[in-house]
Amino acid sequence: MANSSIENYVQLFQITVYIPTFVLGLLFNAMALWFVFCKIRKLTESTIYLVSLITLDTLLLFTLPFKIISYGSQNKWNVGSAFCSFLESLYFVNMYGSILISACICVDRYIAIRHPFLAISLRSTRKAAMVCSIICMGVWAGTSFTYQFHDSTNTTCFYGFSNKTWGNPAVPIVLETAFFGSLIAMIFCTVQIIICLKRSRRPDDPLTDTSKSVKIVMANLATFVVCFTPFHVMFFLYYLVKKEVITSNLQQIIRSFVQISLCWANLNCCLDAICYYFVLKEFLKSPRQGSQKTTNSS
Repeated sequence: MANSSIENYVQLFQITVYIPTFVLGLLFNAMALWFVFCKIRKLTESTIYLVSLITLDTLLLFTLPFKIISYGSQNKWNVGSAFCSFLESLYFVNMYGSILISACICVDRYIAIRHPFLAISLRSTRKAAMVCSIICMGVWAGTSFTYQFHDSTNTTCFYGFSNKTWGNPAVPIVLETAFFGSLIAMIFCTVQIIICLKRSRRPDDPLTDTSKSVKIVMANLATFVVCFTPFHVMFFLYYLVKKEVITSNLQQIIRSFVQISLCWANLNCCLDAICYYFVLKEFLKSPRQGSQKTTNSS
């Protein structure tokens, strides 16, 4: 997301991360989907959210080869500006769709565990499907600004955004609000879930052991924080540089870290699949507790 060519060390980092992320991400997400459709074969609120998240992560992975080509070509993108805008839109739709649905998964299990009676009226497979659909349509509509990322004479894709883009405060406001709003909701819900799970545990009854569920819930939050926080911090700092709030002497280094942290954020596509693969395995081991256990540990 820069206005000039990309540093060599940034390109090396991107290739080193993107290629294994693409290959392993497709493998892990395929395994998770196979578990849902071939092993569990049970439609619940949790599985609907999980399938939606895995689908978004998988679609994002398909944009990575084009990002590698774009960064490697260095100002020589010749596939067409319309196709570039479509790829950028697809990328951000799936990235922020994944962020919002991750938050929904956390809120959903919080309601199921902390407010079980309220969950009867609030949770249903139909409502979960509606929430996922609204998020996807809303994020897609919200990414219409990607078609204004570049000037008409621009020959780059996924970076080299126009000054008009950086001059629009709506872009950082929307992106930062979507992430930090989701992060706050996830932290609150995760803390409440862990408290409830630990309170329900009885030392003399191994059937009430919730240690695995607690670890999975914590791993989900840690994955979200580690993957997405660096990019949103660096993106905001770079916006301040473009607005001359921060000295321009730091522009090159911050720009490089924006590109590196955005690349790092895509690791979420792999880590999500790994986390939820174990969630689904736990679901399969406890058929009698099916819906409840998946909710508690997804």
